[in-house]
Amino acid sequence: MSVGNKKKHRETALKAWKTIKRKRREKAAKKSKRLTQFIHPKAIREIKHPEIVDFEESLEPIWKGNRIVVPFHKTPPNIACGTFWELRWAYGCPLNCSYCYLRGTTRGRLKPQYVKIDHILKALDEAFMKIRKPAILNAGELSDALMNPPLMAEIAEKFEEQDKHKIYLLTKLGLKSIEFLLEKPRNQVICGWSINAPNVARRWEKAAPSPEERIEAAKQVRAVGYDTRIRIDPIFPVKDWKSLYAYVLNRIMSNLTPDRIILGTPRGLWKTINYAQKAGVDMSWTRFFKEDTGWGKKLAFEQRVEIYQFFFDKLESIGYPLPQISICKETIDVWKALGLPYVGRICSCYGRNALIT
Repeated sequence: MSVGNKKKHRETALKAWKTIKRKRREKAAKKSKRLTQFIHPKAIREIKHPEIVDFEESLEPIWKGNRIVVPFHKTPPNIACGTFWELRWAYGCPLNCSYCYLRGTTRGRLKPQYVKIDHILKALDEAFMKIRKPAILNAGELSDALMNPPLMAEIAEKFEEQDKHKIYLLTKLGLKSIEFLLEKPRNQVICGWSINAPNVARRWEKAAPSPEERIEAAKQVRAVGYDTRIRIDPIFPVKDWKSLYAYVLNRIMSNLTPDRIILGTPRGLWKTINYAQKAGVDMSWTRFFKEDTGWGKKLAFEQRVEIYQFFFDKLESIGYPLPQISICKETIDVWKALGLPYVGRICSCYGRNALIT
């Protein structure tokens, strides 16, 4: 075959693959097609995470929140997590990831609904006055934070009216969702991308942009000047997982130096599994679970320790500061096995301490 024919053959194959990929994404997203529907603040205030149990509250007295800015402060006693603030600006997600905990939280209703902007801004005014210490408000807990860029742009601008609290935009979306962020840097906005190994994403994150596109989006936002963080979660122990995750870690670090890295392994809350089964998604992600914890089913203890140690070793070998790495919704025993300093009732990912980079 001549050089010209080889090139033409490659271009044809690439075009065919892009078409197949687009059709797969459209099919996966069909049931979660985004429609602009609104949810009343009273209704969004009553949403309960399925993992929350009524354990003793944080020892630190805090404002109880309003209907939109809500404290997350009840975790099982064997989990090394604590208080952080949710910004409940929306509810649901269009990406339809097979393992998503929102399936349980939303009882299977993933179609996005939004709180009207007037309610959000009023709630933020109150929160800015009543949350005494500098805090991060996580806009990606009940939804993808960038699933409605025009609405989020207004919310982000609201945070620029003060210099105490920050908003965390956690997302799996890509280049089409970051235009408002690229227009100018914002001092009170933290951007975070959830990124997985490419083969894991193709299997269980079918409607999301590719990990490569997410990395590119993070790179562009970081170049503008935003505090930009990466969440690698859930880390699945698929075949050849070490080489697969070493690859994605290399791709991330070759494009940007994240201000913080959050790691996590799969968590199988019973409501998540139940509603995932009802939705008919690929359930093969559940085969890795070996034990029960206060935060649902997890991989075996030894395997989780091995996974985290692998990432810590890789990051340390390239000079990444280990204090800027956290592990999410993990047991105290795992923290101790890794030799990490454990402080009870503290959220290392989105809590007050996470403001320090």
